[in-house]
Amino acid sequence: MVYRNQNFMRKLRNIELDRLTIEEYKNSAKTPLVVILDNIRSCNNTGAVFRTSDAFLIEKIYLCGITATPPNKDIHKTALDSEKSVDWEYFEKTEDAVTSLQNGGYKVYAIEQVENSISLPGFLPKPGEKLAVVFGNEVKGVQQTVVDLCDASIEIPQFGTKHSFNISVTAGIVLWDIFQKINQ
Repeated sequence: MVYRNQNFMRKLRNIELDRLTIEEYKNSAKTPLVVILDNIRSCNNTGAVFRTSDAFLIEKIYLCGITATPPNKDIHKTALDSEKSVDWEYFEKTEDAVTSLQNGGYKVYAIEQVENSISLPGFLPKPGEKLAVVFGNEVKGVQQTVVDLCDASIEIPQFGTKHSFNISVTAGIVLWDIFQKINQ
């Protein structure tokens, strides 16, 4: 057999990935970042955010409004047990989640296209700052009443004809970027 890449690349098996157990995850140091899901319709999107949050050791997820909560088979389908590792809390009103975090010393950022938003590449969290990010509904985005409460808004630059990403893609981009900046 001839390989294009002269440096043979063998896929690693799951047992070689050094994954944390759920208990080890619960006891590990977390990224000082809370995710707020504002009225997410799709359980698959919610599950994907759990899975991404697990990968970046996110502190907690706040599930708000119509966002489904675990245990839920449709969340589990994409979360793959990360709904058991990542701490979460439910709030009927997203505004209450934002206010609660701000009262706890968090800076809360809507991930939304608004006037005077901060471009994600230019967003630089302050060392030691506790952060929370709000991801909005698949159709309507982050509610204006929630945007009004936030400390600022972060926007992902986009260049095509569609100026939105699926919420799970948005979460992946934003959480990876902020995780990298916090852990530099």
